[in-house]
Amino acid sequence: MSKHEYVGSVRRMKAHNPTGVDAYKPAQIAELVETSGVAKAHLSIVQTLTLAILAGVFIGFGGAAYTMVMTGVDPGFGPARFLGGVVFSLGLILVVVGGAELFTGNALMTIAAVDRKISMRDLLRNWGFVYLGNLVGAVALVLACAASGLLEGPMGATAAAIANGKIDLSPTQAFVRGILCNALVCLAVWLSFAARSVVGKVMAILWPIAAFVLLGLEHSIANMYLLPQGALAGAELGWGATISNLFWVTVGNVVGGAGGVALAYRLAYLGKASG
Repeated sequence: MSKHEYVGSVRRMKAHNPTGVDAYKPAQIAELVETSGVAKAHLSIVQTLTLAILAGVFIGFGGAAYTMVMTGVDPGFGPARFLGGVVFSLGLILVVVGGAELFTGNALMTIAAVDRKISMRDLLRNWGFVYLGNLVGAVALVLACAASGLLEGPMGATAAAIANGKIDLSPTQAFVRGILCNALVCLAVWLSFAARSVVGKVMAILWPIAAFVLLGLEHSIANMYLLPQGALAGAELGWGATISNLFWVTVGNVVGGAGGVALAYRLAYLGKASG
């Protein structure tokens, strides 16, 4: 291509897309997220559970990789935690690009429910089956990692320390960290809708997820992997403390994702059209 042809091509592209950024605008993202929510609500139970189990495994892979990255380093060292967050991003990248159903990301379905594109029953049905499937997938991966011997030695010690740190959180801390975490997770999913390419989606996911891990926030599905992993590695967690952590983190995740992101963007971009 000659220089003249190249300049002409760039000019045509800018005329079609003046910003030069090949991304959907926020109002378009809101519509795409709502349409996606309707599609998710209409999946069969078999489809929903299958995709949810895959998501549990995917997030578990991110958790396992994070555990290994943090092995042998000071868990309070910021750069190491940031690297762990970058590695943990693998989980959501697999969910979004590969296609799976993740409970925390599905908090964005609230937009479709508020606009009465789906019923509240549809929303809760999806959340219930997806949460269950995510749990099955995460625990299945924990069992596979334990059988493989990965949880023996240094990685096992790190796994136990991570789990103990989560259990030591008070209900208030777990709840608030859950809110902040899923605000970032849902923003990562939201930004991924803006991208038109796989590379764009990966880059959109990377930074919010790395930030939530860096800050030590709490993700219910990640904890479905990290807590059992720690228990099998020798941490003495107890059923009561484990269930308490998952409960408060889950409630926080719903508040942060459904209220902090979904309803805020719905009010900003779809409120006039729907109300």
